[in-house]
Amino acid sequence: MAKLSKKHREALAKFDKNKEYSLAEAVQIVKDITYTNFDASVDLSVRLGVDPRKANQMVRGSVTLPHGTGKEVKVLVLCTPDKEEEAKAAGADYVGLDEYIQKIKGGWTDVDVVITMPSVMPKVGALGRILGPRGLMPNPKTGTVTMEIGKAVEAAKAGKIDFKVDRYGIIHSAIGKVSFDNKKLEENIKELMTTIIKLKPAAAKGTYVKSVYLSSTMSPGVKVDEKTATA
Repeated sequence: MAKLSKKHREALAKFDKNKEYSLAEAVQIVKDITYTNFDASVDLSVRLGVDPRKANQMVRGSVTLPHGTGKEVKVLVLCTPDKEEEAKAAGADYVGLDEYIQKIKGGWTDVDVVITMPSVMPKVGALGRILGPRGLMPNPKTGTVTMEIGKAVEAAKAGKIDFKVDRYGIIHSAIGKVSFDNKKLEENIKELMTTIIKLKPAAAKGTYVKSVYLSSTMSPGVKVDEKTATA
């Protein structure tokens, strides 16, 4: 078993890991137990009562957090020349098509979001094995395959995040930074939780939200009372 660091032991001493805390309490605890010398991300982990191996129980979607994630989002737009100006005007960091497709095939993936349009999806589809595992593959369900390129870029820059349940039935998502004030973190969490609950599959039986944990980069997880995270 790995030996706990002094800071990790100090963090664990500040809360009861078996207790369920209200959202407001959990946010404050996570701030109190974060010892990094950089502005750590605050992350939410939601365990769902679904079987992600079944297509009718897959939970995936997108949400625009009211206060963003605190991270500068780099956006690549793969589009035809007639859409390039729209993409640039909306704030896209990289705009083009064939040259970026070749670049990605060569291993370049230094972006956070890839947006494209339906007519070029046959070309972009060939990048699935590279973009898919990195969570970068454009998808109509998350609004990243669209003719409204400008709106999609603006949403991504404003704090829109995509999420999906992993093979263990858990959704992990960054919802801000430790430097955010408590209210902003709480509002971001509630927005994400409300969206996840709306996406409950009809085929999911029993308890849908099994547990909710809040943590920061390198901190222990704090259990959150789900009812307080959706009010």
